[in-house]
Amino acid sequence: MFRIRHAEFLAPGIKRFVIEAPRIARKQEPGQFLILRIYEQGERIPLTIESSDRAGGTVSIVVQAVGKTTHLLNSLQTGDSIADVVGPLGKPSEVAKFGTVVVVGGGVGTAMAYPTAAALKHAGNLVISIIGARSKELVLLESEMRAVSDTLLVTTDDGSHGQKGLVTDRLRELIEQGTPIDLVLAVGPVVMMRAVAELTRGPQIRTVVSLNPIMIDGTGMCGGCRVLVDGKSQFACVDGPEFDAHRVNFDVLVQRNAMYHEAERRSMEEFARGREREEHKEQEVEESAQSEEPCSVLQGGEQ
Repeated sequence: MFRIRHAEFLAPGIKRFVIEAPRIARKQEPGQFLILRIYEQGERIPLTIESSDRAGGTVSIVVQAVGKTTHLLNSLQTGDSIADVVGPLGKPSEVAKFGTVVVVGGGVGTAMAYPTAAALKHAGNLVISIIGARSKELVLLESEMRAVSDTLLVTTDDGSHGQKGLVTDRLRELIEQGTPIDLVLAVGPVVMMRAVAELTRGPQIRTVVSLNPIMIDGTGMCGGCRVLVDGKSQFACVDGPEFDAHRVNFDVLVQRNAMYHEAERRSMEEFARGREREEHKEQEVEESAQSEEPCSVLQGGEQ
């Protein structure tokens, strides 16, 4: 069992967990991920490691509640435990002195991009970070990203914080202004990463994306995380998760990620119904307890 040393919500539906995993913490490098299983019969899900504390023996992850397993995970609290945590998995990010690097983080992708941005800054690069979300309350790790960036640009879809628009709007502005860019790292929704790849393809700016296909074992055995790169199949878990964006077939990635949408929807609906039944039972028990007559206490001489 892996104990949760600390758990806190960073934004609505988005939670950070600090997990005791000393062996993973000692070996983790930026860009790598772990796979966890909440309980023995549970689903295995991959999650990027936000950071690690080698001295303290902990790793941090940021989780957005989307499906059944992530909702269950985000219901856990400080002091609870997770059955299995395996890692670090995947190849680390390539970290070198490239020159000027633009790091683009969309939504929870910001937490995934953060450790690599910090490493790139430490390597002597000029780091321009662009982070975005739908609204102000969903912007993640703004202060952390500012600390590892020479320039931080923030966008929100509704204009409630930073500049209104998409992260790709700010990247386009940088390119059109003639900003010299040696590398772009984009992490976030597939549609965002594909848009970044198209923006940088013409100017031939080297671009790396961190892919998030369906994944089960994390060792290349199941083949579930296949991605098409230069027309050839590769496994995101062992060959990635980072790939050259201009070589990735995003159409195939979107199709593969959509394969289980119906099963995921049914699972989430069943989970929601189960939660409703539990809440209804708890409410009935509470109402029953409140409606019971209080026991009378016999006074001296009373029969």
